[in-house]
Amino acid sequence: MKILLTGARGMVGRNILERAATGTFEMLAPARAELDLCDRDAVRRYLGIHRPDTVIHAAGRVGGIQANMREPVSFLVDNLDMGRNIVIAAREAGVAQLLNLGSSCMYPRGHDGALTEDMVLSGALEPTNEGYAIAKIATAKLCEYVTRENPALQYKTLIPCNLYGRHDSFDPVRSHLIPAILHKMHVALTRGEKSVEIWGDGNARREFMYAGDLADAIIRSLEDFSAIPPTMNVGLGFDYTINEYYQAAAEVVGYPGNFHHDLGRPVGMARKLVDVRLQTEWGWEPRHTLREGMARTYAYYLESISA
Repeated sequence: MKILLTGARGMVGRNILERAATGTFEMLAPARAELDLCDRDAVRRYLGIHRPDTVIHAAGRVGGIQANMREPVSFLVDNLDMGRNIVIAAREAGVAQLLNLGSSCMYPRGHDGALTEDMVLSGALEPTNEGYAIAKIATAKLCEYVTRENPALQYKTLIPCNLYGRHDSFDPVRSHLIPAILHKMHVALTRGEKSVEIWGDGNARREFMYAGDLADAIIRSLEDFSAIPPTMNVGLGFDYTINEYYQAAAEVVGYPGNFHHDLGRPVGMARKLVDVRLQTEWGWEPRHTLREGMARTYAYYLESISA
């Protein structure tokens, strides 16, 4: 099977490549210099030349709350262009299978229970990442429409919960919660700081899955594509408070200090937990515990700062 993987230099893409190396796939993993997904004509030419059997669309402009709030235009337009260009070019090239990666940001804000796949477009989005979410929703709906018009083209969307892991970004300006926490904790440890700041009261809840587990689910889906539904959540099915993530990170890093809360900082949604019933029916679940995943991620962080 010849597979085109977009976003091969990102965290998810690199984890997919590491997992795919154990299989029998021919992976096309072009860098941006070779394939600019925001260039419609370039994407059409690439797919017309290489004719992959399957496309995994893992590319995207990503970042934490600060980046999304600071650059909403780029998060909307770049992700919308990438999604539209790859899906339409795949359809024109007759690519039979496309696996699109969505985001739990696609779900409405203010829902305290588990988020089911049919809740997309059922309510207002979280303002701190609205542009990114709109782009992800549009791409997922486009996949749905392509299959509706031509059932021979199976274009499906996996909606992962929040992710972290090897190859993550630890830049405080762009990083998500767990890499940001690990970086803060490491800096505080090396500087001998007695306290680490937590945004908000720390009671907001988040579901974070190790990216290597998502890669495992993606590779399995390629081997069992017809069995997965058109849209399916991929996650843990349970969550932790922000305070609990900080405590787990302190244990992994070995930080002995305390925490203090800045109640004036933005915290985003109070809770964002995906429903994993369809995933369970498919027969898959993630393997890594929070501390196992954090330990692997921190080991990668230490490697990256010493390189």
